[in-house]
Amino acid sequence: MLLKRLYDEKLAQASYLIACHEAGVGIVIDPLRDASRYLAAAAEEDVTITHVTETHIHADFVSGAHDLAEATGAKLYLSDMGGPDWKYKSAGRWNARPLIDGSSFMVGNVRFDAMHTPGHTPEHLIFIVTDTAGANAPMGALTGDFIFVGDVGRPDLLERAAGIAGTKEAAARDLFRSLQKFKKLPDYLQLWPGHGAGSAC
Repeated sequence: MLLKRLYDEKLAQASYLIACHEAGVGIVIDPLRDASRYLAAAAEEDVTITHVTETHIHADFVSGAHDLAEATGAKLYLSDMGGPDWKYKSAGRWNARPLIDGSSFMVGNVRFDAMHTPGHTPEHLIFIVTDTAGANAPMGALTGDFIFVGDVGRPDLLERAAGIAGTKEAAARDLFRSLQKFKKLPDYLQLWPGHGAGSAC
């Protein structure tokens, strides 16, 4: 399994290319708008991007998930959690495949299990990654804006930045429940978060 972190210093934002070299296929998680950087990374590793996904609806950068899926013909996977106000409005037009808590899919020999982790946003998913070619247990988690290194995602952004009154306390409670669920996963899991130091998230 290949894991490649593509980091934008100005946004403190991380995208990931995960690929199965044996099958020659890969997935990009949380891409920025410029598809060329992901196409170049895949070409450098001699893999084809066949899947694209996001951990959540982003407010701090323009997502490139649809553009990258369109440019490559890749399958687009998007969260179908969070209630009617948090559905991707264009998911049907994009022919996106909906993901719910417990959904799983394969990219070559690499398995991705979606876990609903509301708190930062209501529809937020993380992806637990298992390289089935050599293991039957997960090795890491793509945590988006749910968990960072030494911190958790902010539950107050909807209220403070988006002006949706009365949401931060409910979001904090959701985040706490999500953390309790996440704590049941193995302690050895590597964390691959969506941001580094300097992000507003």
